[in-house]
Amino acid sequence: MRTRTSRLDLDEPVVTDLDALYAICSDPQSWTHFPSLRHTDPSATERMLLGWVEQWRRDGLATWIIRERGSCTISGYGGCSKRQNAFWNLGYRLHPDAQGNGYAAEMCEIAVERAHRTEPELPIVAYLLEHNVASARVAQRAGLELITRGPDVGSPDADAVRLVYADRPLSSTQVDSVLSA
Repeated sequence: MRTRTSRLDLDEPVVTDLDALYAICSDPQSWTHFPSLRHTDPSATERMLLGWVEQWRRDGLATWIIRERGSCTISGYGGCSKRQNAFWNLGYRLHPDAQGNGYAAEMCEIAVERAHRTEPELPIVAYLLEHNVASARVAQRAGLELITRGPDVGSPDADAVRLVYADRPLSSTQVDSVLSA
């Protein structure tokens, strides 16, 4: 199923997207803010892709494949995916050539609207590393506000700080869920 914005085609992922996704996920320039998450094996990208396909089937909303309108080339991926049945995670990753064009903000606007329609009782959350200023701006443009900051448990950098943005106040249990995700 395709969703369109003024400049983008947002498509549900399919298995044939694997090679183009791996090119993005394995590119060091795509991971400048969190290099340890870069994919070094296509099987990691395949697991991620198959997880998105399952999330679409199960939840009716998940990560889209992002293309410029009318293009076959994948510019990135992003959207809202349900985490722990407790919140929608708003996230994205763009090919380095697609960064800086406002595509993330354009996709996030639609993703937030869809999450509100699909399961409005769940908060929408974006969590990111503190030094990723561009992603913080995208979260703010999507209507999310900084809720908390804390240690990034999953980071190999012991000094990394995670920022948590949300569309509403979060309970301490919800904050703990996000910080441990």
